[in-house]
Amino acid sequence: MARKFITYFDKEGNDYTDELIMAVKDKLDIMDIKTILIASATGESALKLYEVVGDDVEIINVTHHVGFSGSNESDISKDMVEKLEKVGIKTYFGSHAFSGAARGVTNKFGGYSSLDIIANTFRMFSHGIKVGAEISIMAADAGLVPVGEEVIAIGGRAHGVDSAVILTPVNSKDLFDLKIHEIIAMPRD
Repeated sequence: MARKFITYFDKEGNDYTDELIMAVKDKLDIMDIKTILIASATGESALKLYEVVGDDVEIINVTHHVGFSGSNESDISKDMVEKLEKVGIKTYFGSHAFSGAARGVTNKFGGYSSLDIIANTFRMFSHGIKVGAEISIMAADAGLVPVGEEVIAIGGRAHGVDSAVILTPVNSKDLFDLKIHEIIAMPRD
């Protein structure tokens, strides 16, 4: 048996990025985690994470796919991608595992997909928990993280990050084998 502590924030949002990163750093100090996945559309949160944890762990930034905010537009600048690469952070652009092309169908014809149900179930914890699970599947499908090895996944909603979990990623074809082992931090509201 182990007693663990979870950091709870009052609400979702950017206000907690620095505190969340410190909670992740505290967890890294007591666990042998080799990889952190972070959802950072602009790269700013990924850079903040690096400034705290440094080279002690591999950091992979998962950003929106090109076209998410507008046709042919990228939410992260080429300069930021290069800045992240210089400190060893890979940036992955990919369609969201819980929406992707299915969102195009529901936008056109209405209704919902089975992936919408999965995404909304994760959102019952927090939007950031959903994002953490989603980016772990995206990174596993891209071959950026090995399946079967625990990682930390960090997410949020819109700007900044407010949720972090320790999980074991899976490929999308094995969605229901994904395991969330610990919640490091999340918003209560």
